[in-house]
Amino acid sequence: MAAILTANNMTKRFGGLVAVDSLNVEIEENSIHSIIGPNGAGKTTIFNCITGFYKAEEGVVLFDNHSLLGLLPDRIVYLGISRTYQNIRLFPNLTAKENILVGLHCHLKSGFLGIVLNLSKTQKEEKEAEEEADRLLAFINMSGKGDFLAKNFPYGEQRRLEIARALAARPKLLLLDEPTAGMNPSETQAMMDFIQHLRDELGITIILIEHQMRVVMGISEIVTVLDYGKKIAEGTPGEIQKNPDVIEAYLGRGSAAEIR
Repeated sequence: MAAILTANNMTKRFGGLVAVDSLNVEIEENSIHSIIGPNGAGKTTIFNCITGFYKAEEGVVLFDNHSLLGLLPDRIVYLGISRTYQNIRLFPNLTAKENILVGLHCHLKSGFLGIVLNLSKTQKEEKEAEEEADRLLAFINMSGKGDFLAKNFPYGEQRRLEIARALAARPKLLLLDEPTAGMNPSETQAMMDFIQHLRDELGITIILIEHQMRVVMGISEIVTVLDYGKKIAEGTPGEIQKNPDVIEAYLGRGSAAEIR
């Protein structure tokens, strides 16, 4: 299967710290590809480089045959990449529907004049946007909750709402940063099922950062492992579970030696 995103020798430095060190990775279209590693391994920095929040000093990042280097975040969203965050970043005092409408903005064509004059094409576009927001609320099993403030939802629904906002941008590639963080086992299983449903129902490629190995091993086709900014392993979940370098990175040199 063809790669939808390719990074060749991607490197990001912060002063003397190399957060991402010559990363080479290919993300296959319509896959669930997890990136794992100990805290500080560079996982979120990779997301920030892909989405334009950071600029990589070296290397090439291609998405759907477009170079992403130097592009602003809004342009990258328009090309088809959306993301969520480790810490939920909803607008707490906006409603669920309003949060989703924020995600739709990159596809709206009406300008300031059309809004002020309340042109018919602007009215039509606003109606279509609201219908799309309602459809996304139904997709995440939150129909009828569009007028509730985001801050009043329980944790699991806030997570799903943040994903719906990302989906509103109509991405081909969705980056999920620890979507099960803080969830109990039943919420975690529901999120795992939901992520698989996203890929299968919408045909979206997903890159997942996740610390819960149950999640990573349960839904990923390919797993990339980082340690101190370097890729130390890549393969299927089964291959990664048995990889001695991965065991050492997670458990320490002494524990890894005992396992071997």
